[in-house]
Amino acid sequence: MKVLQDMELRHLRYFVAVAEELHFTRAAERLHMGQPPLSQQIRLLEEEVGARLLDRTRRWVRLTEAGRLFLADARRILALADQASATARRAERGEVGELRIGFTASTPLTDVFNRVVNAYRKQYPQVTLTMIDMTTMRQLQAITDRVIDLGFLRPPAGETPPDIRITSLRQEPLVLVAPASHPLLRQREIRVRDLASHPFVTFLPDAGTGIQRQVLQLCREAGFVPEVALQAGEGSTIIGLVAAGCGISILPESFSAIRVKGVRYRRLADAGAVTELMLACREGDGGELVRGFFEMAKGGGGEGEVGGAVRE
Repeated sequence: MKVLQDMELRHLRYFVAVAEELHFTRAAERLHMGQPPLSQQIRLLEEEVGARLLDRTRRWVRLTEAGRLFLADARRILALADQASATARRAERGEVGELRIGFTASTPLTDVFNRVVNAYRKQYPQVTLTMIDMTTMRQLQAITDRVIDLGFLRPPAGETPPDIRITSLRQEPLVLVAPASHPLLRQREIRVRDLASHPFVTFLPDAGTGIQRQVLQLCREAGFVPEVALQAGEGSTIIGLVAAGCGISILPESFSAIRVKGVRYRRLADAGAVTELMLACREGDGGELVRGFFEMAKGGGGEGEVGGAVRE
């Protein structure tokens, strides 16, 4: 262990040069140093190793058996050191490493998410993307706690922590989710006020989603408080309960990609019946990995920036 601590990479490079040239003068020229200092460094290396690595006379230099074996290991160590340096430089440029990304349940159903993730994986194939399904509010906490680096989320219910940067990637219509035979579907256009007398299937209050707050606000603006028949923690469960005739619901349009027999989706005519897909990260943190993903996502979505804490 003491030998490994005392030995420096330059000593290995000196030895490899001499072993490959089998000539101290040529090795010194290759290393851009004098021949006497090189000879001294090789002697010090042999003392540290505790073995004679080279046989030399005034006319020739040869590797000993110990030197031949040491050469193979020295080359491997130098190659690993070069690889480590290259990896560090690539990480500094945001080309390698790991990104931990949160996303809401409906996010993978959107074209923006699929386009950005695919483009990023192609441009940065050496970056590992760890994807974690989390609700909006849990993502915000996970970003603050450094559990994840970035989060695809919906408008949060409540204040955004001041250390979080949020960018809007796209606006998305909210849709009525109703049984296929529901009388509302016969209307040419459907507004939120038309839903007042119908029972709702909604997200649980502690589900951590911002959509529930938006829906309740839309209903209040339309002059009523929705009658909640059932609640669930997942959008797909809500759709299944609608199919079972338990009520109607309002969800982001991306959920319409979930095809359930007996369920229909219709856009709401109200101008405010929209939500957003957003991307969040810690302000001023994360380095080139986060910056690269964030900029690519902004270029791939691009409907302007919103958010509680930071606006660019």
